[in-house]
Amino acid sequence: MTKKLWFQVGVGILLSMLIIKYFVEIKWVFAPLVIIAKVIFLPLLLGGVLYYITEPLQGFLEKRKVPRWGSILAILSSLAVFIWIFIAIIGPPVTTQVNNLVENAPVIAKEVNEMKDNLWKQKQELPPKLQESINSAADSVQSIAVKFGIWIVQFLQSFFQAMFLLILVPFFFIFMLKDHEKFAPFIYNFFTGERREWVRKTLKDMDTVLRSYIQGQFLISTILASLLFIGYLIIGLEYALLLAIFGLFMNLIPFIGPWIAVVPALIIAYIQDPTLVIGVAIVTLVAQQADSNLITPHVMGKTLHIHPLTVITVILAAGNIAGFLGIIIAIPTYAVGKAIVKNVYARRKEIKQAATKTI
Repeated sequence: MTKKLWFQVGVGILLSMLIIKYFVEIKWVFAPLVIIAKVIFLPLLLGGVLYYITEPLQGFLEKRKVPRWGSILAILSSLAVFIWIFIAIIGPPVTTQVNNLVENAPVIAKEVNEMKDNLWKQKQELPPKLQESINSAADSVQSIAVKFGIWIVQFLQSFFQAMFLLILVPFFFIFMLKDHEKFAPFIYNFFTGERREWVRKTLKDMDTVLRSYIQGQFLISTILASLLFIGYLIIGLEYALLLAIFGLFMNLIPFIGPWIAVVPALIIAYIQDPTLVIGVAIVTLVAQQADSNLITPHVMGKTLHIHPLTVITVILAAGNIAGFLGIIIAIPTYAVGKAIVKNVYARRKEIKQAATKTI
């Protein structure tokens, strides 16, 4: 019985629950480790993201016989130039639009309240059952909006608390650029034979998943933000650049991010000119269709193999557990876990087949 898969899985779950139980009860023992983990997590995460974004450039340079330190200096110089250009070109209009938005905030709030009152009056004329459905939907949307606002606040608080630690980001980033080939061998060299090959393949699959997701998601978000900015300019929407930048960051959240990004655009459009709501809807529809039919299939392909329903479930669960940061890292974490489980299953299948042939 001890060789049965269900028995081994059950024992593994029970041991995991036992470890978690004692971890909670004697957490003071692990408190220093938890503090250290929190301190290095954000810089390590940002350093890893920067590494995967710039890794293609490093590979391009080194294929042309540029030495390792030369490629690192070229990447750091390119990042510095990009940041300077971004601040010089994008900074002034963003600052202007933010100031205008702050100045017009009372007017926008008044318009939103009036829009809400008009919708409420129209709702009273609807049949009772339809009113109940609308109330239920409104309560759900309000609950999601409140949670999302809390996630944003928590993320910003954590971000500003960790600002003084960002000196670690260049350290991790440069370390990854310099010695990234040594990480996998350092781990799989602890093993021998077939197990060593299995660990090597598993690490390679994890690296492929992370590379595909991070590079693809940032490229897709940049393209979508550009499409939104161009579309908003064409229809004459105010705060076009600010809304496009907001869309850039929201599009980093798979599946539900683009729908979150369109909400402030619809509100601004309704306040500016109600007919612009149609224009924003068309721009969003065109951008989403271009993403789903042209951009995502060619940029990310089918590397992750994750169903949209799974994406939504994972994101909502991660949001409840770890807030906004959990939403950001939920899908790559799930994809890495899926790659590990897939390799474990393949390994067990190979062992069973080998045992059957031996018998």
